[in-house]
Amino acid sequence: MISQLSPDALRAVPEQYQGIYAHGTHIFAPQNLVFLSGQIGVAADGVTCAGFERQCHQAMDNVEALLADTDMGLPDVLRVIYYVTDVANLPILSEIRQARWNQGQAPAVTTLVVAALAAPDLLVEIEVTAAR
Repeated sequence: MISQLSPDALRAVPEQYQGIYAHGTHIFAPQNLVFLSGQIGVAADGVTCAGFERQCHQAMDNVEALLADTDMGLPDVLRVIYYVTDVANLPILSEIRQARWNQGQAPAVTTLVVAALAAPDLLVEIEVTAAR
């Protein structure tokens, strides 16, 4: 069982983020625990997608494929870390998250703006922990 952490001692999560962000998540006795390496906007054919939005969708596709390979899905995600190379892309990331990954039960989330990723053409990387 997964539950969200939101004690009264912390600021309440703003309404617009309630479906995509939780202060923390707590799992009781998982049978399966999955740690995904950071996923980037590179398709199965090795081609890096053009632009932030396409890279973000491809990275999410990659995460979803890995979760499916373990018989898990978005409701099993406990934690997501987003690495973004340009602060100007944060509103786009938020829109994409709302459209694709708003499952009602939000994971713990950290978003970092970084100087660069492993290759100069990479604009976003997504790291996920899931359990069931």
